[in-house]
Amino acid sequence: MFACWEKILNMAQKPVSIAPLVIFRVLFGAAMTLSTCRFWTLGWIHEHFIQPKFMFKYFGFGWVEVAPSWVMYLIHAIMILSSLGILFGFFYRFFTILFFILFTYIFLLDATYYLNHYYFVCLMTFILCFLPANAFFAIDIYLNPQKIQKTVPFWCIFIIQFQLAVTYIYAGLVKINYDWLFLALPLKIWLPAQDKIPIIGFIFKYSFVAYLFSWVGMLYDLSIVLWLSLKKTKNVAYLIVILFHILTGILFQIGIFPLVMIFCTTIFLDANLHKKILAIFITTFYFIKLKIEDIKKNVVCRKYFAANNFFFISIGFYIIAQILIPLRFLFYDESIFWTDEGYRFSWRVMLAEKSGSVTFYITDKQKKRTWIVDNRDFLTIHQEKQMAIQPDFILQYAHFLYDSYKKNKNDELEIKVESFLSINGRASKLYIDSTLNLASLEETFSQKNWVLNSKN
Repeated sequence: MFACWEKILNMAQKPVSIAPLVIFRVLFGAAMTLSTCRFWTLGWIHEHFIQPKFMFKYFGFGWVEVAPSWVMYLIHAIMILSSLGILFGFFYRFFTILFFILFTYIFLLDATYYLNHYYFVCLMTFILCFLPANAFFAIDIYLNPQKIQKTVPFWCIFIIQFQLAVTYIYAGLVKINYDWLFLALPLKIWLPAQDKIPIIGFIFKYSFVAYLFSWVGMLYDLSIVLWLSLKKTKNVAYLIVILFHILTGILFQIGIFPLVMIFCTTIFLDANLHKKILAIFITTFYFIKLKIEDIKKNVVCRKYFAANNFFFISIGFYIIAQILIPLRFLFYDESIFWTDEGYRFSWRVMLAEKSGSVTFYITDKQKKRTWIVDNRDFLTIHQEKQMAIQPDFILQYAHFLYDSYKKNKNDELEIKVESFLSINGRASKLYIDSTLNLASLEETFSQKNWVLNSKN
């Protein structure tokens, strides 16, 4: 066993070129700068964090509160500065940690805005906090040439590749379901709406295209990491990555996610190609150019990045966690599409078209009167739409209404709902047990027995 562990450690610390890691840092920093600027210019800071009267929370993170409006704008300004620090390798460690903290804070503020690529950015930035991505072609090295590194341990490259592999492979595995493969849903619903796209739009009115895209999408997600990892196919595979994400970006308006994935998957390309790109960068950005041959004291990779057993055990736990977290839906009896139990953080990308409606009834038992809540009094259009299709949000909102309408501690209020849900265009079904007082229920990791059986 110890011999096997030693073999793993030796493999993990084998020196490899730093070029792929440096290119990854530059592209990731550029993507985060562009993304944050785009978020600001589209007015989403106000729309997402200042306008709402109520914010839906992730379970266990109810303590994360939105800051005053001027602080929210300041946070995004600091995020832009931090992403530039990552891009140029300037005070890299400080700015990477700062960006991770601030981005994660923004991510946790309102769970109705959960997107897989936001979660992906949180994880990738967390990983970058521990990597020496500023040890070459960075302002930090220009300021302190003694810290230059031309190699890094293999684990620095592997951990990024692993995270990408988890994202892709799980996105493929979850597509192996009846609706996606044999009914071409929800693509059969979405694609016909794209028939106005120039040149290729006319093909989307044919149903066979939805089936083709469903199967190709599943096979792409399941196999692309393999093709990117093989020396003979990685260049062609990367061209497929570019085409795939450009197409999905055009069809589904998913923001900067396609660009992030195109940039991040460069980590699989051959190190010699990265070296050539770096040579172009160094020639272009002359102010970072260093005469490497004149630097006599070059820190040796193994010594500079010497890691103890605890560090590699921590990496092992991280890897295990990333494999297990998406599988937690197996602990629940009901369909994940119906209850959303285990849905988040499991790389389920655009798998279902869901629509719902929820009417909240508040009963004052003392005054013996009941009234209906106008959800628009408290929620934005986006929040109301997401709340209607996710039971934990319905429960959160019920508790918010209870607290909002309870004038004193002696009031006896009941919060009940009439809720319907439709998945992939099917007929709506009653969703939540309308006889229960939701104000008396608490969110837990247990099965949501107050959500009705989808087969009824």
